[in-house]
Amino acid sequence: MLVIGLTGGIGSGKSTVARLFAERGIPIIDADLLAREVSRPGTPAFAAIVNHFGKEILLANGDLDRAQLRHLIFTDTKQRLWLEDLVHPLIRDKIEQQIAQLKAPYCVAVIPLLLEVKPYPFIDRILVVDAAESLQLQRAAARDQSNAAEIEAIVKSQINRQHRLAQAHDVIVNDGSVADLVPQVESLHQQYLAIAQHEKLSS
Repeated sequence: MLVIGLTGGIGSGKSTVARLFAERGIPIIDADLLAREVSRPGTPAFAAIVNHFGKEILLANGDLDRAQLRHLIFTDTKQRLWLEDLVHPLIRDKIEQQIAQLKAPYCVAVIPLLLEVKPYPFIDRILVVDAAESLQLQRAAARDQSNAAEIEAIVKSQINRQHRLAQAHDVIVNDGSVADLVPQVESLHQQYLAIAQHEKLSS
């Protein structure tokens, strides 16, 4: 199966673009949802996180306080890298398992840190959702109710825009409305169907 890795900076519009592909019948695999799954209470990753950060990282109901965890890792690079090294191999395995179960011409794996962590060898094409940094900050603040300093710390932890674009096979520009995204997604959808068909015929 053709696997598209969808990525982009915080607030770039990855979820909106993924929804538009889903509306075209394309399976979506969400790395953020899988990150929650592999670190839920009872998992080895959950135990490792609590052991590393202490029980102060837990909510009253025993689940991880993800807002506090996010604050900790984005104000301390060493802690962020520790958590990424723990969780991303588990996410990678889960994505691969989900791909193996799919029946579709292609699928889209939404992986925010696709270009920041060790390579995902099964990704065939990288699709970057691009937006100006000022727009990213504005959207992220409106969506997450996070303070500006924390959002800027997240932006700084991600690779810069130029580097991200340089590694992209395909780019969707998200500097306007959702209506502006539709023709871009439709064009890529047709392109991916054609690539998938070509690979099927040549295999």
